[in-house]
Amino acid sequence: MAYYAYIIKSLVDGRLYKGHTKDIEKRLGEHNSGKTKSTKGYLPWELVYFEKFETKEEAIEREKYFKTGIGREFLKSKLQ
Repeated sequence: MAYYAYIIKSLVDGRLYKGHTKDIEKRLGEHNSGKTKSTKGYLPWELVYFEKFETKEEAIEREKYFKTGIGREFLKSKLQ
């Protein structure tokens, strides 16, 4: 089974949310239906980047990286 580290962007103010999941489409639907407390105030969201991994642990590590200063710089360069 594959796991993903993903980045979604709010179409309201452009903020980014970083997460991990095993089903990107389902997770994006949860974000856009207001089921996620931390993102429901900034609907709607669009998927802007993801990476695929073989293990959940790898996806979690990559999500953590995205939340660091170096990770944010990496995303900035990828998303321009």
